[in-house]
Amino acid sequence: MRALLRRVVRAAGQTAVLVTHSALDALVLADRVVVLTAGRVVERGPTRDVLSRPRSPFTARIAGLDLVPGTACPGGLRTADGTVVAGRDGGLVDGEPAVAVFPPSAVAVFAQRPHGSPRNVLPVQVAAIEPHGDVVRLRAAAVPGGPGWVEGLAADVTPAAVAELAPEPGARMWFAVKATEVAIHAAR
Repeated sequence: MRALLRRVVRAAGQTAVLVTHSALDALVLADRVVVLTAGRVVERGPTRDVLSRPRSPFTARIAGLDLVPGTACPGGLRTADGTVVAGRDGGLVDGEPAVAVFPPSAVAVFAQRPHGSPRNVLPVQVAAIEPHGDVVRLRAAAVPGGPGWVEGLAADVTPAAVAELAPEPGARMWFAVKATEVAIHAAR
């Protein structure tokens, strides 16, 4: 149906405005998107660019990505509370407003603080456990005294991992993300 609609609009040489919350509809049907949050435009541009490099938490959530706001710093991004999120920065200027973006599938979940190569290890509380296709999505909330920007971050894990970890809402866990999985780009 989507492909048919796209062909009909293009064949007629017409412009159509489609309002949707579906990233799939936007990718399949739209050449350009405008993202509104609280009644104001927060992002606009070619669909693939906006959805692959979101600059706002709302757009990231629509695109199925995690987003952390901050400023560019050597080796990554510094959050408002001073935490450094390590990642690939693409040559940003130190101090420039930036966002760190990564897919929930790149997040490993641990019951105890992990040791090893992941540069980004975050204490979280489990806020929600959601079925998501063939995986289970764990949503994060901030731990008391922890960084508030973890609120809403997601990790996709297998049902076997859920059985092993036995997460429950309110349980304290650790999210870990390798720096190679984190893309950092300008927030504007």
